[in-house]
Amino acid sequence: MSEATIAAKAAEVEAVAAKFNESVSAVVVDVRGLTVEQSTELRKQLREENIELKVIKNKILTRAAESADLGGLNDLFVGPSAVAFSKEDVIAPARILKKFADSVEALEIKGGVIEGNIASVEEINKFAALPSREGLLSMLLSTLQAPVRNFAYAVKAVSDAKDEEPAA
Repeated sequence: MSEATIAAKAAEVEAVAAKFNESVSAVVVDVRGLTVEQSTELRKQLREENIELKVIKNKILTRAAESADLGGLNDLFVGPSAVAFSKEDVIAPARILKKFADSVEALEIKGGVIEGNIASVEEINKFAALPSREGLLSMLLSTLQAPVRNFAYAVKAVSDAKDEEPAA
């Protein structure tokens, strides 16, 4: 192999290792058997959430994972592998890929990394079941508003009851 080829592969390994380090989550999938239309639709859904899906050679993935101290991922790099990298939302890649895998049998989730920790398929599926960030914030806001709302209802009920009492 020429020095230029070796340098190019080393640069690719560094770039993928940087993606692993910069991402809050990365999900490894097997995309074997997807049609062009399915692949295009999947990439579109991921792109809408600012998630990058890259098909990368297993040797490059293995070296990049080791470089990023994620050597436990190496067992996942068998057969054609693609990785969905998310720098913003921890749950989005798992949620989108799980939903897509449920509708398209050809897509198989292998595992991944969630906030620097290696995650199994089961853990990825658990994360996929969580609501989106906006949904979680909405639930939190609703929970915080409930006591105030209940107090306001109680004050209004007391006020209404006093208005209905005949004057003495």
